Amino acid sequence: MASEISSQTVLFVTVDEYLEVATAARNDGFDQLVDLTAVDYLSYPGARIRPADVKPERFEVVVQLINHTSRERLGLRVQVPADEPIAPSLFDLWPGCENLEREVFDMFGIEFAEHPDMSRILMPEDWIGHPLRKDFAVGDVPVQFSEASAPR
Repeated sequence: MASEISSQTVLFVTVDEYLEVATAARNDGFDQLVDLTAVDYLSYPGARIRPADVKPERFEVVVQLINHTSRERLGLRVQVPADEPIAPSLFDLWPGCENLEREVFDMFGIEFAEHPDMSRILMPEDWIGHPLRKDFAVGDVPVQFSEASAPR
């Protein structure tokens, strides 16, 4: 399903369609993946712009592509279910997305199948949980900054 958002074409795809649509975009000249991130809509289920016939899921992977020849931008928005947060990796199409996919995995817990190194990139390897999920408990552990000045 295509939509026009902020004068940019955005394709809303399912996880099953994701790799096929991304491959078609690459073959159509979208030679640069500019950004890949995710959104957790757990606390804001109705707060997204999407066509009415797109079934919303808790997570959405958001990809921005550029075609330098035509100077067009293309957005891909992929609905990822919470009970199986796995999407295909785009590494074979755009190797530069390796760290972006790892960051989404680390922060949101969305895995990318066939990724060459699906490991944490920002948090320690022994960290439990995914800090950008809306259900991640924050504020439970006090953090002391060594450069902080003493309270007056």
